[in-house]
Amino acid sequence: MKTKILSIVALFLFGTIAVFAGNKTEKFKVYGNCEMCKARIETAAKTVDGVTAADWDVKTKMIALTYDDSKTSVDKVQQAIAKVGHDTDMHKATDEAYNKIADCCKFERSKSDKKSDMKMDKKNDMQMDEKMEEAPMK
Repeated sequence: MKTKILSIVALFLFGTIAVFAGNKTEKFKVYGNCEMCKARIETAAKTVDGVTAADWDVKTKMIALTYDDSKTSVDKVQQAIAKVGHDTDMHKATDEAYNKIADCCKFERSKSDKKSDMKMDKKNDMQMDEKMEEAPMK
């Protein structure tokens, strides 16, 4: 009888460990302002296959994310959030997506993004200048 009970307990513990083995919890910053943002951000995160929980804090701008790392990654979740108009530290929403969100949801976009955009513009300008110099003049 003791052997049967021990076997059942061991089987239960093994099953519990297997269920929680792939779950990870991560926190990262998502830019937004209000409860409408909260709903949009959490919904976007939860639509990613493998995400089991998402809770965005309006005050700290941090999202607590629980997900199965065998099905998804933080990068994929951040991409989904950016697609609905909210910037993260790794992914910036397109201007088109950002402009679709309500006025009360519009947050100040980080200056570092603008600087990196300017660097890319400057780099592209330099590459264009080089191509023009290499092109034969007629």
